Amino acid sequence: MKARHPMKKFKSYETAVISNGSERRRHILQDYLLIWLDEYMDESNQDYTNTLKQIQAITGNINVFQQRDECIKFLRDTQNIKCFLVIKDSMAQQIMPLINDIPQLDGVYILSGIEILHEEWTKKWNKIKSIHITINDICQPLRLGIKRCSQDLIAVSFVTMNEMGSTDNLNQLEPTFMYTQIFKEILLDLGYSKQAITDFTTYCRQNNSGSLTNIDRFEKEYHIHSPVWWYTSPTFIYSMLNYALRSMEGDTIINMGFFIHDLHQQIQQLHQQQLSSYHDMPFIVYRGQGLSKANFEKLQKTKGGLMSFNNFLSTSKARQISLEYAYAASQSTDMIGILFVMSIDPNVESVPFASVKDVSYFQEEDELLFSMHAVFRVGTIQQISNNNQLYHVELQLTSDDDKPLRILTNRIREEAGGGTGWHRLGNLLLTIGQFNKAEQLYNMLLEQTSADDEKTLYYNRLGLVHSNQGDYAKAISYYEQGLEFGEKTHPSSHPLLVTTYSHIGSVYNNMGEYSKALSFYEKALKIQEQTLPLDHPDLATSYNNIGMLYDDMGDYSKALTSHEKALEIRLKALPSNHPDLATSYSNIGMLYDDMGEYSKALVSHEKSLEIREKTLPSNHPDLATSYNNIGLVNNHIGEHSKALSSHEKALELQEKTLPSNHPSLATSYNNIGNVYNNMGEYSKALLFYETSLKMEETTLPSNHPLLATSYNNIGNVYHNMGEYSKALSFYEKDIAICQKTLPSNHPDLASSYNNIGKLYNHMGEYAKALSFYEKALEIQENTLPSDHPDLATSYNNIGMLYDDLGDYSKALASHEKSLEIQEKALPSNHPDLATSYNNIGNVHNNMGEYSKALSSHEKALEIREETLPLNLPALATSYSHIGSVCVNMEEHSKALSFYEKAIEIQEKTLSSDHPSLAASYGNIGVVYDEMEDYSKALSFYEKALEVRVKALPSNHPLLATSYSHIGSVYDNMEEYSKALSFYEKALEIRVKALPSNHSDLATSYNTIGSVYDDMMEYSKALSFYEKALEIQEKTLPSDHPDLAASYGTIGLVYNKIGEYSKALLFQEKDLDICQKTLPSNHPDLANSYGAIGNVYINMGEYSKALSYHERALSIKQRTLPPTHPSIKGLEECIELIKKKL
Repeated sequence: MKARHPMKKFKSYETAVISNGSERRRHILQDYLLIWLDEYMDESNQDYTNTLKQIQAITGNINVFQQRDECIKFLRDTQNIKCFLVIKDSMAQQIMPLINDIPQLDGVYILSGIEILHEEWTKKWNKIKSIHITINDICQPLRLGIKRCSQDLIAVSFVTMNEMGSTDNLNQLEPTFMYTQIFKEILLDLGYSKQAITDFTTYCRQNNSGSLTNIDRFEKEYHIHSPVWWYTSPTFIYSMLNYALRSMEGDTIINMGFFIHDLHQQIQQLHQQQLSSYHDMPFIVYRGQGLSKANFEKLQKTKGGLMSFNNFLSTSKARQISLEYAYAASQSTDMIGILFVMSIDPNVESVPFASVKDVSYFQEEDELLFSMHAVFRVGTIQQISNNNQLYHVELQLTSDDDKPLRILTNRIREEAGGGTGWHRLGNLLLTIGQFNKAEQLYNMLLEQTSADDEKTLYYNRLGLVHSNQGDYAKAISYYEQGLEFGEKTHPSSHPLLVTTYSHIGSVYNNMGEYSKALSFYEKALKIQEQTLPLDHPDLATSYNNIGMLYDDMGDYSKALTSHEKALEIRLKALPSNHPDLATSYSNIGMLYDDMGEYSKALVSHEKSLEIREKTLPSNHPDLATSYNNIGLVNNHIGEHSKALSSHEKALELQEKTLPSNHPSLATSYNNIGNVYNNMGEYSKALLFYETSLKMEETTLPSNHPLLATSYNNIGNVYHNMGEYSKALSFYEKDIAICQKTLPSNHPDLASSYNNIGKLYNHMGEYAKALSFYEKALEIQENTLPSDHPDLATSYNNIGMLYDDLGDYSKALASHEKSLEIQEKALPSNHPDLATSYNNIGNVHNNMGEYSKALSSHEKALEIREETLPLNLPALATSYSHIGSVCVNMEEHSKALSFYEKAIEIQEKTLSSDHPSLAASYGNIGVVYDEMEDYSKALSFYEKALEVRVKALPSNHPLLATSYSHIGSVYDNMEEYSKALSFYEKALEIRVKALPSNHSDLATSYNTIGSVYDDMMEYSKALSFYEKALEIQEKTLPSDHPDLAASYGTIGLVYNKIGEYSKALLFQEKDLDICQKTLPSNHPDLANSYGAIGNVYINMGEYSKALSYHERALSIKQRTLPPTHPSIKGLEECIELIKKKL
C-alpha cells in the first residue's frame, strides 16, 4: 500500500479550522471528520459564524475550505477515517462527479435554495444524503449520520472457521478484546481525583477533540449530569471513547480512565437496581449497524462461535429504529447492514447491562446499555427481504469464554503484575509498545515514592523505555540507578535484579560491547539456573538474549543453540499463541537470514507473524517488526516487489498508530529506501531516505544512532549515483556521530570505515581507501571472533583494492582469507561464499589464468543456483563474470551465451532503466566489438547509454563509460571524428566528476590518444598518452599492469615515428612489469615480446627480433587454439625474419 499522504495544515479560528495550503499530519481522536466547503466564505459575516456554531454543537473541529481542489485533495489524502461534507448548492453539481467514489467520504449534505431540492441530477450520486434550505435542518440528519458512523465502527472480535480449522476451537476471541479487557480491569482498579477531569479536558483542548464549548461544559458540569447522560449526549465523548478503544490509543484511554470507571459503575448500579424487574425472563434487544465486508465474511463463518463488542454497547428495544440504522449502513457500497437480534437471559453472569431510558440524554430512546466486553454466541444469519446488503443476525448473551485466550489473558495479566493499578498500567503500556506514555507514568511514580524497592522497579522500567527508544546511554544510567537501590534492598537472586542484569546486557549488545553484554547475560542466567525450574520462561528469555548476542558476534552455531533452547522452554511453558513464542521465531528468522538460509528465515518470520496477528492488537509495533523482517529477507533474495509490499504494510500500520515523527516510521522509510536502492531506483531511494532523515532530525538528539544510519544510507545512494563528494559528506556525518556515541572499537564504526574505503576506492584514491579498510579491519580483529563474517567482508574489500592496484598476489591472499573465514562461519551454500569465489575468479581473470577464473565463477554460480530464486539478479552477476572470462579467452559465442542469460534474468526482474541492465548491454557490445560486428556493438552500446541517461545523473562516471564504448566502435570503424567526439564527451564527464588523478581519466586520455594514433597524428597521440602515463605514475604501484600497457602503447608510437631507442626503452619497461606481475604464459607477455621483436625488425637486428617473436609464439601456442589467427600471423612473421638472416 502507498505511504499515507500528510494531511493539510490548519490554523485555529475559534470554532473552525481553515485551510491555508501547507501540510502536516494531525492526531485524530475521533471516528470522523466534518468538512465545510464554501467558496464564498466570509469569516467576518455574522451568519457564517452562527452557522459554524450550530454545526460545532454536533462535533469538534470543522475543516473549512474555500477552494474545491484543496478540499478534494484533503478528502483523498485522509485515510482510515470517515468524512462528512457540507457544501453550498453553488458548488455541489460540479464537485459530486469528482468525489462520489472516495471511499472515506460517508455523506454529502447540501445547503441549498429551494430551486434544486427536486432536481434530477442529485439522484445520480449515492453519497448525497440530504438537501436542506437552512442549517438547522441539516444538523439533525448530520447528527444521525455521525452516530451511525460511530456505531458501525465499534470494535468487535470474532473467529472464523477457516482460521481455527475446526469447530472444537471456536471459542477464541481476538487480541483487541484481551488488551481492552485488561485496560478495563486496571482502570476500574485505580482511584481518581477531581484533577482527572481537568487533565482530560486539557488533553482534549490540546488535541482539538470536540468544540471548546463542549469541552468547557464537560469540565464545569461533569458532576451535574450522570456518566450515562454524557455518554449518550451529542458531544465528543461517545466518538472519542469508541475511537480510542478500537485503535488502542493508550493516551486517550488513560485520560478517559475516570470516565470509563464512572460509566461502568453507573451501569453496574442500575443493573443491580433493575435485575428484579426482569423476573428471570429472557428478553430481546436490537442493534442496527454496518460491518465491513471483510468482517461480515468472518461473521458468516463464526456461526456457533463467539462475538464480542469491545466497547460499551448501545442496544434498543425498538426493532424498527434499529432496522433503519442497519438499512442506512447497507446503502454504503463497502458495508453490510446488520440487524443484530440479541437474546438476553438475565440469569447469565456476564458484563452488567441496564436500561438507561430515565438517565439518558435522549430519554425518548428506549436504550439498553452494556458495559465493555459483552460476549455473545452467534446464531442464525439470514438476508432481510432478499437484500444481499442487509442481514438479520441472532446473538445470545453468554458467559462462555475461550480457554486458550483465557490462559493467554491470565498470563499477560500476570505480566502486567500485581501491586497498584498504576504499576500494572505501566507494565501494560510497555507490553503494547506505548513507550512515551509509559515514561511519563514511571517518572510520575518515581517522584511520588520514597521506597527503595519501588525506586528499583521504576528505574528499571525507565531503562527499558529508553532502551526501546534507542537512547542507550540513558538506559544504562537508569538501570544502574535501579541496581544501586535494588542491591541495597533485595537479595542477589531477586528476580528484579536478574531482570536488570539482562536488560543491561541487552543495551551493551546494542552498543556493540559484546564482552560486557555477555558478562551481564551470564550473570542473569547463572542466578536463574540456580533458582528457577528448568522450564521457567525467564530462562528462555536469557537464552534468547544470549542467542541474539552470538548472532551479532557472528557465532551462528552458538546463536542457534541458544535460540532453540529458548524456544523449547517456551513451547513447554507458555500457551501456543503467546507473544514470546513469536519473539523466538522472529529471532531464529533473523539468524537464518544472517546465515543466508533465506527459506528457513521466511518460515520462521511467518510463524512469528501468525502468532502476533492472533494475539496482539492490530496496531502493535511487533506486527510492523514482523512485516519489516519479512521484507528484509525478500530484499536479500532479490524479491524486491515482495520486499516493498512487506515494508509498506509495516509503514501503513505505523502511520495509523504512531506519531508522525516516531523513530519506527523512520526505520520503515529507510527499509523502503534500501529496496529502491537495490532496485537501482536511486531517486526514489533518496526520497525515502530523506523523509526518514527529516523525521529523525526534528525528533532525535543530533548524535542519535538512527541519524547515523540515515546519513550512511544517503551516502550509499549518492555513491551509487556517482556523486562522490556528496556521498563523502554524508559518510563523514555518519562517522562523526558514531565516533561521538559509540566505543572506539564498535563494529558499526568498522562498517562506516569500510563504506568510506569503498568510496575512495571508486574515486581512485587507493592509499586513502586502504587506510580506511585497515581501520575497519583493526576494529574487527580487536572486537570480533577470528571467524566473524564481518572480517571476511573487510578482507574482500582489501582484496578488491589490491586487484584494482594490480597487486594480484595480495589480492588473492586477501580474498582467500575471506573465503577461509566464510567456510568456517557460514553454511556451505551461503551467498557470501559465492561473492568470495567471484572475487577470486576476477583476480585470476585479470592474471590471465582463465581456467582458474572459470572454476571460481562456476563455484559461485553453483551456490547461487542452489540457494536463490532462479530469476535473482545475483545469478545474472555470475553469468556476467563467466562471460567476461570467455571474452578474454576469445570464446565469443560462449561469452554471448552467458551475457544473454544475464540479460534475460535482468529484463524479467529489474526495471527497464536499472543500471545493471546497462552494464549487461555494454558487455554484449564489447563482444560484438571484438568480433568486428560493429553495427551490433553500436546497437548494444547505445542501449546501455539510453538506460544510463534515464537512470543516472548527467555527470555519472558510467555515462562516460558508455560514451567511451561508442567512441571505440567508431574508432574501429575508422570514423575518427565521431570517435573523438564521444571520447571527448567521456573525458568531459570524468574531469567534472572524478579526482584529477583518477585512473578513468587516464583511460580517457589513452583512448583519445589512440584515435590520434590511428589518424597518424603521432605528436597529439603522444601528448595524450603521456597525460595518461603521468596520472598512472602518480597513483599506481610501479609494477601495475596499466603502467605496462601505457609504456607499451607509447613504445609503439615511437616505433612508428622511427625513434627506435625510445621505442625499445618503453617496450622494455612494459615487458619488465609483465614479467614481474603476470604468469609466464599470460597473453600480455606474448604481446610485449612481439612488440620488442618488431622494433628490432625495424632496426635491422633480425636475430634479436627472431628471439622475441619465438618467445611470443611459444606463449600463444600454449594458451590459444592452434587455429587462432594470431598464431598464424606470428608464424608468418618468423618465416620472413628467417629469410632476412
